[in-house]
Formats: sequence, structure tokens, C-alpha cells
Amino acid sequence: MLKKAILISIIIILLMFLLARFQIYAPLSTNSEEKVFRVEKGDGLGRISANLEEHGFIRGDVFFNIYVYLQGKESVLKAGDYLLSSSISIKDIADKIIQGEEEGLKITIIEGWDIKDIAEYFSDLNICSEEDFLQVTEGQEGYLFPDTYKITSTASPSDLVEIMRDNFEKKLSPKLRQEIEQQGKTIFEIVTMASIIEKEVRTLEDKKIVSDILWKRIGINMPLQSCATIAYILRKKSTKISVEETQIDSLYNTYKYVGLPIGPICSPSLESIEAAIEPEESPYWYYLSTPEGKTIFNRTFKEHNIAKAKYLK
Repeated sequence: MLKKAILISIIIILLMFLLARFQIYAPLSTNSEEKVFRVEKGDGLGRISANLEEHGFIRGDVFFNIYVYLQGKESVLKAGDYLLSSSISIKDIADKIIQGEEEGLKITIIEGWDIKDIAEYFSDLNICSEEDFLQVTEGQEGYLFPDTYKITSTASPSDLVEIMRDNFEKKLSPKLRQEIEQQGKTIFEIVTMASIIEKEVRTLEDKKIVSDILWKRIGINMPLQSCATIAYILRKKSTKISVEETQIDSLYNTYKYVGLPIGPICSPSLESIEAAIEPEESPYWYYLSTPEGKTIFNRTFKEHNIAKAKYLK
């Protein structure tokens, strides 16, 4: 009986060892989406492991604690921001925090995102809340330049805005600024136009032609009739707009009001800014985008309606 009890004890210990080893070395999932995990100064092992479990990076805090204790490193866990995913094992996560492998935060702002898109992105990465970011972005729509940035763990929402705004100022070269001034336009007008172009078409060639069309419409007090401006009002991802939606009473509604909307509708790329400054002269007054993303240009409203019936069934 004693031998049997000892054998059972050994088996139990072995199973527990294998379970712990599995939990420590096997990642929680195959989801490789990275998010920011922040270790504050003064956070101890218990708080760190509990937070890791709460944010879905590990299965259970006990296994994280076991691994760190076995390494004898419970007192040297380093504060900082870490890019983690649930596809990283407990061992690798712990090693990062033990060694202080704070990579700096690499963020990418996509061309065509508006401020609310950016706020959601930062919230998803646990950089800051949407509310905190939106509080410091008044008047910044269109000027948070889309690019890849590396930020510090202490960057505040105001710091993030400043970094992106400074990049915008650098990208808008003296040559481009001079050209804008010579045309009798303002940077605000160019950025607003560029933001519409960014959302309307894809290629540089199409952007330059659409720029010409829209500026010509402004020149004769013809409504721009940009679906992208309606999508901005409604927070729609699609630019497929109904007739009823074009009647929304908003100064962003370019179906209802002539001229540019009251401000940019997204962060345009440098390519779209350049297209707004340097349109390509064409005989066209109308355009539409097919479901595949191809731009169809037309000279007359009659031709435009025929194209709509053909391509937008």
C-alpha cells in the first residue's frame, strides 16, 4: 500500500509538473494581434500577473507567478510599455518584463483615418482612452499626419497629437506652401480638399483628375456632391449613400451646400495633398467608383447616369 501511495504521489507530481510546464510554455492562443501592456512603477508580481490575466494575455496568474519565482526574479520586474499578444507564452512574456525589453511603441496611422478612427486605434492598443484623446484633438482633423511612429511609454494624448501635427508641418514643404500661396488658396482649403480626394479615389492619377473636377465645380458654384462627406457625417465605412442621406442638414454635406465642407474629413496622405495642389486638367465633370475600385470619368451628367446604371446596379 505504501509503495502504491508513493507511486500515486509521484504520478500526481509528474502530472502537475507537466501541466505547469504546458501552461508556462504554451501560448494562450494563435491570435498574434499585439496590444500595449503597461507595467507601472511600483507594480509587484501579483498585480502584474493579475493584470496579464485580466487583459487576456495568459491563462492564469498562478503559472506566471510560478515561473518568475523559479527564476528568482520577482523583485526585478521592470516598469514600461510592452507589446504583447496572446500568442506569446508565459515564459516569453515574463522574460520580456524581467529583462525590461520595452520595445518602444510602434504605431501606424492609416491614410484616410479620421480622428475618431485614430482614437479607437489608441484605445484598442491600450495607449489611452478614446475620450482622453478626443479631448485634445479639437481643430486637428486632417492635420494628424498618417505615418508610422515610435512613441515613448510616457506619451500623453497631447504628446501624440503634437508628434503627428509636427510631422504634418514637416511634410508640407516650403515648395508646396509657396505653390498654395501662389494659387491664392489656404492650407486649410487644400487639406480639406485633399481629405475628400483621399476618401473618394485610390490612385494618384485618379486623384489628380478628381481634384480638377472638384475645383472646377467650386469655380462655378456647383455642389461637390461627395459621398465621402456624407459617410463622415454618418460615421459610415461605406460611401454608398442613399438619396435620403444626402438631405442631412450638416455643413459637411456637400450635396446640400456648395463649396468645401467646413473642415477636413480625414487625415489625407501627402499624395492626396499634392493632388489637391496640382490637379490634372481634364474634360471631365463627373466620376464614380465601381465596386472593384475603378474610377469611371464622364463629361456630361447624361453620360454619368448611364455609367451609374451600368456599374452601380
